[in-house]
Amino acid sequence: MNVRVLLLCLFWTNQGLTQGFSGLGTDAVGYAIADREYQITFPQDHLAHPDFRIEWWYITATLTGADGQEYGIQWTLFRSASRPGGEPPETIWADPQIWMGHAGLTTPDRHFSAERLARGGIGQAGVTGPPFEAYIDNWYMRASGDGIDRLDIYAQGTEFSYQLDLQANGPLIFHGDAGYSVKSPEGQASHYYSQPFYEVSGVLILPEGPVSVTGDAWLDREWSSQPLSADQEGWDWISLHFDDGARLMGFRLRGADTDFTSASWIDADGTVTAYGDGHLELRPLGLSDVEGREIPTEWQVIFPERGVDVTVSAMNPNAWMDVSFPYWEGPVDVAGTQSGRGYLEMTGYAAE
Repeated sequence: MNVRVLLLCLFWTNQGLTQGFSGLGTDAVGYAIADREYQITFPQDHLAHPDFRIEWWYITATLTGADGQEYGIQWTLFRSASRPGGEPPETIWADPQIWMGHAGLTTPDRHFSAERLARGGIGQAGVTGPPFEAYIDNWYMRASGDGIDRLDIYAQGTEFSYQLDLQANGPLIFHGDAGYSVKSPEGQASHYYSQPFYEVSGVLILPEGPVSVTGDAWLDREWSSQPLSADQEGWDWISLHFDDGARLMGFRLRGADTDFTSASWIDADGTVTAYGDGHLELRPLGLSDVEGREIPTEWQVIFPERGVDVTVSAMNPNAWMDVSFPYWEGPVDVAGTQSGRGYLEMTGYAAE
């Protein structure tokens, strides 16, 4: 059994795709659980939380090239524990932490994706700091100093690569109740914060050559041990940059009988207001046939408290992440009461 197959087996055993997306609603006995009283503190909470079952460092960016074309990129590092914490492993090869990296690059007519897998304890992947660095193989997300206001990111696949500089011009944002983000009526939750104020510059390498780009990026940081309830099968998530400087994060978790929604409205000055279940409506408008699945790649987003009624449309409906646990992730255009750009992620859609 090669290393890739071994790691896939560990992920499948740990997360159990038979229940929900990546088994994230399965029982979390023995793992740490998100706590409403916990106070997120930096720089330590930029780093890993190995007592929790799963967490991620997640960047999406909407970009414009010197060629006038729009692009989008994704850079993600996942950490998953194969068993609850306990005694230190006898050898580095028995380390319970498993790492998975995803990278995506989207153009109006093409989508590229790549994946990396690694076992913890052998130095192939991890998160260190300060200064903060998340890495897997030669992919990295690196900061200068104690914080994450300035990041450099790099990833490559067989047909693409990118190297980008991110500079924050606004504060970190805590979702839910000071970073305690509820995910279901039963109370499943995560710790969740973002940096949605990055300005980006850098270079994309495409099959036809390099393209200089500028744009906006959004970092999501989240950790939990049971972020879904037992009957939730996946989620639809948006992060939108409006042209007036405001931003919106929202998600819909799809349950067997009912959906659960949550949102954060972020003013241009960084003031954030959290909204619980029922305030945000995500209504599918148009379906695309993507890899044998009917995927909603056009949405109506309605948010009455902020006067938002917009249509969110995929720049490229075929932005399918063809990885071990496949999902849809790509840039979107926003039109209606507000205009702008953003990112859409959709998980848990089964093949026909």
